[in-house]
Amino acid sequence: MIKQFEEKMIKSVDNLMEEYQSIRAGRANPHIVDKIKVEYYGQPSPIQSVANISAPEARVIQIQPWDSSLIKEIEKAIMISDIGITPSNDGKVIRLVFPELTEERRKELVKDVKKKGEGAKVAIRNIRRDANDALKKLNKANEMSDDELKDNEDKVQKITDKYVAEIDKMIESKSQEILTV
Repeated sequence: MIKQFEEKMIKSVDNLMEEYQSIRAGRANPHIVDKIKVEYYGQPSPIQSVANISAPEARVIQIQPWDSSLIKEIEKAIMISDIGITPSNDGKVIRLVFPELTEERRKELVKDVKKKGEGAKVAIRNIRRDANDALKKLNKANEMSDDELKDNEDKVQKITDKYVAEIDKMIESKSQEILTV
């Protein structure tokens, strides 16, 4: 039973990691376009499925569609997304050039990283609370002894501590990445 709560905690950590990948830290990260969808034969498709995405330089993402007729659609999708970069194209390739981040913007991004990290920690603690509530119900229904309840609550706490520590490392790592010029 504890396993299912641990899986929820893992999902919270994975979700945070995905959010962190979409935060740009002055360097071009191809994952920044992962959530952008393009109209392709009437279907919204992820950019990765219709184009080759690479980072040939530190602050440039290059998107090369397999079908050159998609250039306008990809540009439109990037413009309406929230990445805040204006695409440029030469008819074959779309380039996203990332400006150097100002000190002020870096500090804002670090605050955002910490806020998202705190949100993930709250989610982990809520999962811990749900797990402990479920264990107490089993104890009340006499399906678990008091000793088993205590042991299982300790296990849940150890798992919670493990994932909170992992989130702390992720926050530290992403903050360092953003602050490094």
